Amino acid sequence: MENSTQAPSLGPEKPTFGIADIVVLVIYFVFVFVVGIWSSVRASRGTVGGYFLAGKTMTWWPIGASLMSSNVGSTLFVGMASSGASGGLAVGGFEWNATWVLIALGWIFMPVYIASGVITMPEYLKKRFGGHRIQMYMSVLSLLLYILTKISTDIYAGALFIQVSLGWDIYLSTIILVVVTAIYTIAGGLTAVIYTDTLQAAIIVIGALTLTFISFHKIGWYPGLEQKYMEAIPKVIIPNTTCHLPRNDAFHIIRDPITGDLPWPGLIFGVTILSIFAWCNDQIMVQRSLAAKNLSHAKGGSILAGYLKLLPIFFVLMPGMISRALYPDEIGCVDPKECMMYCGSEQGCANIAYPKLVITLLPVGLKGLMIAVIMAALMSSLTSIFNSASTIFTLDIWVFFRKHAKESELMIVGRVFTAVLVVISIAWIPVIRATSSGIIDYVQSINSYLTPPLTAIFILAIFFKRVNEQGAFWALISGLLIGLIRMVMDFVYGQPKCGQLDNRPSIVKDVHYLYFTIILFGLTIIICTVISLCTPAIPEEQLASLTWWTRRDPNQNIICQTSSSQDASELTTNGSQLEQEPENVIPETQDVVSPIQVQKEGHVAPSFPWWKKLCYWFCGISMQPEVQMTEEQKQNLQKKLTSIKEEPFWRNVCNINAVIVLAINIFLWGYYA
Repeated sequence: MENSTQAPSLGPEKPTFGIADIVVLVIYFVFVFVVGIWSSVRASRGTVGGYFLAGKTMTWWPIGASLMSSNVGSTLFVGMASSGASGGLAVGGFEWNATWVLIALGWIFMPVYIASGVITMPEYLKKRFGGHRIQMYMSVLSLLLYILTKISTDIYAGALFIQVSLGWDIYLSTIILVVVTAIYTIAGGLTAVIYTDTLQAAIIVIGALTLTFISFHKIGWYPGLEQKYMEAIPKVIIPNTTCHLPRNDAFHIIRDPITGDLPWPGLIFGVTILSIFAWCNDQIMVQRSLAAKNLSHAKGGSILAGYLKLLPIFFVLMPGMISRALYPDEIGCVDPKECMMYCGSEQGCANIAYPKLVITLLPVGLKGLMIAVIMAALMSSLTSIFNSASTIFTLDIWVFFRKHAKESELMIVGRVFTAVLVVISIAWIPVIRATSSGIIDYVQSINSYLTPPLTAIFILAIFFKRVNEQGAFWALISGLLIGLIRMVMDFVYGQPKCGQLDNRPSIVKDVHYLYFTIILFGLTIIICTVISLCTPAIPEEQLASLTWWTRRDPNQNIICQTSSSQDASELTTNGSQLEQEPENVIPETQDVVSPIQVQKEGHVAPSFPWWKKLCYWFCGISMQPEVQMTEEQKQNLQKKLTSIKEEPFWRNVCNINAVIVLAINIFLWGYYA
């Protein structure tokens, strides 16, 4: 098999990787590493709340930037550009749908999550329904999804970009990126992740818009794209087929409900179901909002992320379409031999659409900037996955088996599990190299088979007080079995290649995966509701602060209640004290003071050798005597941490901006429909 970097189309046109590019990359890596270490040093890393929730001190702008950069990984740059090159604008509906769901996160889900005092999403389900079955189900499934649909595809996409752009060895480049990413993630926890994500978000937006401007200038702006994309037909085609032709509806998001590659009912309703899980129920995204100092900042972060999610269709998807228009033979190839020659894959070369633009259009210096952009996207996505996965493993799985684990033990376990994920990530490289096309479809189809039941249960848990543990658990198991059957059938039969007959069963061929999402979501709701109504209801007093209707219940669950997940919540605040300040004032910041700060006044720290101090610092283990809080102090602190009160002025500011961003979103949907 010929390596993609040796393809004839890429070799002669590839510009020299100059000194200026190397300087830009070095500056980028140094800057990111400095920001990561700085944020690690200033972070409260010695408590569960400090490490996993950044001490609940985050303001709206780093939360919004982190939400955006955590989602815009290298998979988006490679996968969305590939989908744009192959099918046009429709996949952009995934991005614009996110704006609506982000508003739902801030206004509907976060008030319940904050009031309930949870750290993880499995913990919320445990508190809401009781027992451990549902908590363990979601914990294990979330970790599997992170490996199958996030870590693997992000590493593949980032490694592909680096290989095509620089010719670096795919293993060496990936290992370097993953290890550098893991260092500040393990050391600094969520604080380091969010601050580095904020830097990465700025780099991503600036760099991607630069390439967008240059590529649009090259093709003759939007009119030129409309004309040349529809004419982008490769010279070598497969006779008696139409797969080499651009879609007639390429410049429309709303497509035929029967023949469309992304039918509009699926794009509007099916994608919404997937997006609710991704943005409102998935630990990766919710954890950033849980780190907010109050509800107004969580809403502000959702609004900023909503604005930023309007952009990828312009700086990722449309450049992918431009790449096909400029290089139809390479990016639009359909003949397996031609595709093998150009990119080393018989399935097609749309995945190299974005790196193709970078290596052919950008001058020396800017090329280094764009490579830094892709590295930023990869690193920000991986840091978010590593941190959230270690949070779930530590507080939902480890605490289940080690109910009385000390806080220092949890700090070490969280960091060790992150290191384990790094090893798994590197081990995945040989496997994911076989994934050569349709990254976005692959990710979304896997999610459509496994996540709709969880979306249904979260919505029922928040809005329908009558649902209970029996109904939720058996609905999840039923939904999982149905989803796995469809997923296995998809992988067994596979997508027919160009010119082949489609002999797949009707359930696979005729039921789009987005339609299947809607069906699976509806079945889960029916099963959960029926079983719940046939079994005893959860007592009303046990639902305090756990549903939309009881979020302001004065009888909120207190942190000292006995259960393993609540014990974990106790560790969140056991060694922390909040300073008094006016509630929910956005411009100000409020730190959760660590025990070390309290103890400096009355205790002398024991002496340790320098190597032990360094090890303790890296692992976030306190070298100070532990200070215990009284039960009254714990309860007062818990009330502050679970408060969802907002100052009227900032509540109105958030509401107005939510209306504005949704109005812009509606206009864009209508314009490109």
